[in-house]
Amino acid sequence: MPRNFSKYQYETSPRKLEPEYTPVKNPYKTKKTTTKKTSKKVAKEIKKKKRKIIKYLIIGFVILFGISYRNSQIDENFAKVKSLKEELAEVEKQNAQLQVSIENGLNLSNLEQEAKQQLGMQKLNSKQTVYITLPKNDYIEPATEEVIIEEETGIKSIINKIITIFK
Repeated sequence: MPRNFSKYQYETSPRKLEPEYTPVKNPYKTKKTTTKKTSKKVAKEIKKKKRKIIKYLIIGFVILFGISYRNSQIDENFAKVKSLKEELAEVEKQNAQLQVSIENGLNLSNLEQEAKQQLGMQKLNSKQTVYITLPKNDYIEPATEEVIIEEETGIKSIINKIITIFK
């Protein structure tokens, strides 16, 4: 239809423009021919897939929550161990200090000083020393009786040996 713009149009409706191109349809696209029954089945399958995905997501979140909870418990236990180790180091330090102070207090001059101050003791004078003489006889007496060991024979000796094994 050739267009002639110079002529006057008597119609009141505007003329229709033809498109400059014609859309090409995709040959690989198939037409949807669904019935109500198949659409319901498809909808049910889609719902099942969505439920399955949601179920897996929930399981994943529960597993992640369990892992993070366990890690927090481990962190708390490590903090407790660290604080207990610090307390142990402090107690060991105090123990070492007390041991040094005890060793310093046990020397002879400190003992002598405490004996003089608290108990009122004094060193011996030459007048307080008493010498005694002991005879050089041996006070150990030899045994007058001889011990005779009788050897057991027979069944009694066998029974006694078995008893000594189990003792």
